[in-house]
Parts: sequence; structure tokens; C-alpha cells
Amino acid sequence: MNSIYLSDSGPKVSPAIYGFYRWRAEDLKQSQMERIIDLCLGLGINSFDHADIYGGYHCEELFGKVLREKGVKREDVILFTKAGLSVPSYEKRDIRLKHRNSSPKHLLESLEQSLRNLRTDHVDIFLLNEFDAVANLEETALTLEKIRNSGKAKHIGVTNFTVFQHQLLSTYLKVPIVTNHIELNLLNTRAFDNGQIDYMKQRYTHPLATSPLAEGKIAESTDKIPLRIRGKLEEMADRYRVHFESIAIAWLVKLGALPIIGTLNEQRIRNISAAFDLDLDRQDWYELYNISKDEA
Repeated sequence: MNSIYLSDSGPKVSPAIYGFYRWRAEDLKQSQMERIIDLCLGLGINSFDHADIYGGYHCEELFGKVLREKGVKREDVILFTKAGLSVPSYEKRDIRLKHRNSSPKHLLESLEQSLRNLRTDHVDIFLLNEFDAVANLEETALTLEKIRNSGKAKHIGVTNFTVFQHQLLSTYLKVPIVTNHIELNLLNTRAFDNGQIDYMKQRYTHPLATSPLAEGKIAESTDKIPLRIRGKLEEMADRYRVHFESIAIAWLVKLGALPIIGTLNEQRIRNISAAFDLDLDRQDWYELYNISKDEA
């Protein structure tokens, strides 16, 4: 799996990224973390997406510990982390409800804690975790530039920003936004309709697709559209001689999107990795797209 440039400003990342957004506090077992890291690195997936809140605010700490014990060199992995979304937890008694906080104090403190947890002096991308409607965007932008100029983050990104939010923050920044994490899969193609895909292409960045297999719904849902999509995927899988989930990922790859893997299912991770050996036919791509829009 060869690394690619995420944007015209960098960085180079593996074409699939493993993200810990599905990990809960009860998933944080060292043996499980070791298996996931070993599997990803063995498949050529060396880019890992974190956030301060994942795993009840403890996922980064376990990841950093495992990486250190395994002797993985910092230069051999690409690390993302994000801050700006706060959620209640047992140890965060001051947080009463889920909310956004892009204040300079919160962003700087969150990044410093993430660096300590990850046992590194920098991350490759630091992202704003969703748009904060009451933030002072000039202050937010200055903070992001300060973080980048300090070397503690090499690049800046955002998650789940609309096109207008993306444009708005960009007007305050003197550095590029290299990525926007969006939900994109065969059961959620809103990014085509709302302009997110087109805007990212205009900015010369690859879309980063969270929930690339729709949280398992493509494989397991009994609703009308998922059933039709799965039937067509299985038909194509016979022709391409792969698992049908690999076809669903190849559909994203054909678009230029990079899947952010969230599953803890090791076989599903392998199915996603296998998609990069496929070149999905253009008509197959549109046939799946039409079904997803209920137009076939």
C-alpha cells in the first residue's frame, strides 16, 4: 500500500487510515490494541486517526504506550489528533453535556495532553473536531497557526465542516486546511449534494471518509436500499473475485476518497485493505451510485 499526498500541501499518508472513533472505554485492552496496530502495519496502513475524547479520553494513552513498547519509530507512523468536541465522562465532571469548544485555552491544553498521551513531540495533522458556532474564529485561527508554527502539528484539518464553515475558517487562516473528515459511504452520499466533495477537489484535498461501510449496515441491514446495494455488491464481488465489502471500499477509492477504518473486526479491516488492489469499472461505480440514490 503506497503512501499518497493527502493534499497539495501534504502530508503523505497511507491510502487507508485507521481511526479510533468507534473505540469505547471497555474496548481499551492492551492485547486488542496490539492486534489492531500489528494488523494495520502489516497491511501497510501506517496512518492513525485519534481525538482527545476517544475511548473515554484514554485511547491515545494506550496507543502511545503500545507503540513505545513495540519500539515503533515515530517516523514510521502518521498521527492525526483532534480537539474541540467535549463529551461527558466519569473523569470530566465539569462537562455536563456534549458541546463544541474551540477556545484557544481548550485547543492548546487538549493538544498538549494528546502529545503526552501519544508520547510524541508533534502530530502530523491537528484537526478541529466539528464547528463551534460561538467561537471567535479569529482567535481560533491564530491558535491553529500558533500550533502549526510551533512544530507541534505539521498540518491543520477539520472534521464534519460544511462547505461554508470550511470557507469561513479558511478566510481567517494563513495556512491551508489539508483535510475535512466527512461521513461518506454507499448509504450516505450527502457530500455529493451539499458540495463537500466538489469543494475539497477544488482545494486539491482528498476526502477522508468516515464510516466507509456505514457502521456495518451495508453488510447487515435489512432495509430496502442496503439490501439492494448488498445484492449488487455480492454480484460484483463474484466477478471481481473479492469480498463484497472490498467493492464498497473500491467505490470510495474510485472517487479519490480515503477510507477511515473504524471497525475492530480484523477480517473487515482486511476486506478494506483488499479494495486497493481493485480498479472498479466506471459503469459499475455509477450502477452502485444510482442504487444508493434509489434511481436504478
